[in-house]
Amino acid sequence: MSLPVSFYICAFIFGAVVGSFLNVCICRMPKGESVVFPPSHCPACGFKLPFYDNIPLVSWLLLRGQCRSCRGPISFRYPLVELITALLTLFLFKRFGLSLPFGILFLFCSAMVVITFIDLDHMIIPDVISLPGIILGFVFSFFIPQLGWLNSLLGILAGGGSLYLVATLYQLFTRKEGMGGGDIKLLAMMGAFFGWKAIPFIIFMASLGGSVIGVTLMLVQKKDGKLAIPFGPFLALASIVYIFYGRQMIHWYMGLGR
Repeated sequence: MSLPVSFYICAFIFGAVVGSFLNVCICRMPKGESVVFPPSHCPACGFKLPFYDNIPLVSWLLLRGQCRSCRGPISFRYPLVELITALLTLFLFKRFGLSLPFGILFLFCSAMVVITFIDLDHMIIPDVISLPGIILGFVFSFFIPQLGWLNSLLGILAGGGSLYLVATLYQLFTRKEGMGGGDIKLLAMMGAFFGWKAIPFIIFMASLGGSVIGVTLMLVQKKDGKLAIPFGPFLALASIVYIFYGRQMIHWYMGLGR
């Protein structure tokens, strides 16, 4: 049954509001700061933002990307995060409606947004997100019959174990660290949410995307294979692709051999 357009507008607005909070998490988590106190303020001059300067998407446009007090620049990343979160919320709502899977995947996608931008900025994946995420994904599996606790548990082992094996072998043969522990815990979290069957798809899509972007950047910047790029954003993007298209893509691929 088709829902009124107002429902989808509310989903988009809700996602944008949550995206505003995710910006706070992205900014403060790497510093170990509280995401609740102090209230939102300009990072340059400390000006406490009134509510009308903190309206998702709208305020940044009205202020033309500048602080009202000091006229310092406000990064385009802020409305970008809000827009990405709003669109993800809208697409999840359109696919799952107001249901338990929607709520679970909304939490997961929100975590992926935070992880992506923190990893891009600082080359780290906060344990405060991935470790509780593993536990939550496993707990949620008891309420999702299509997943099941055993599938989730095997997903944790397959996700974390596969990248741990790759990281160990790479370090053994090259004497260099090629895969961070954050990536290992992140893939274990994905296994908890989606089960072991999702892991090969996520690894393949993330590796494909990382290779294309990595090679392109190396050619442009002439780094000769020494360019370090975070893998977390590619894992996050691959997991979101899996949510919306993973099963269809797997079925299509399996059908090619018939």
